[in-house]
Amino acid sequence: MNFWRINLKTVGQISKEFRMKAKNLKLIARTKEDLRVVSAHLQDAIVNISDIANLEKNKIFLMQLNRFMWEDVEKGVFRKNKRIRTILKFDNIIKVHSKNINQQKKDKFLDFLTIETNQMPDNNYEMKIVFAGDSIIKIISEVIEVTLDDQGKAWDTKNVPKHKVVI
Repeated sequence: MNFWRINLKTVGQISKEFRMKAKNLKLIARTKEDLRVVSAHLQDAIVNISDIANLEKNKIFLMQLNRFMWEDVEKGVFRKNKRIRTILKFDNIIKVHSKNINQQKKDKFLDFLTIETNQMPDNNYEMKIVFAGDSIIKIISEVIEVTLDDQGKAWDTKNVPKHKVVI
């Protein structure tokens, strides 16, 4: 009898761990269309300037963002609004430039709006990460290879992002 209880408890724990992991989103973008999906999931994310890194030697650009979990709101799931930490990783980076971002102000937060992508005449890609206040990070890469990877557990947030509708 004890043998079955232990196994059932273990199965329950595994099931619970699987459900917790299933909530974490992992997306890989290799096309402009894929990148639009990643961008949509990052809408209203916030990032601290200290959580942005360009690893030139490795040709990697990283950001850790606090992502608002719109996918639960969109599905009509009745639960509290949540945020989760996520890593946004760009591979095969050639150059990174920023506009209207003071990299010395490590305690400042940026509000994510979108990622715009264009293929350049030399067949490289220009990807612009656009933030509120006309702040932009422009990434030049050989190919589109971007990963969004949620980390850890989500937490409740009281604030729901709101947008003004301009007609």
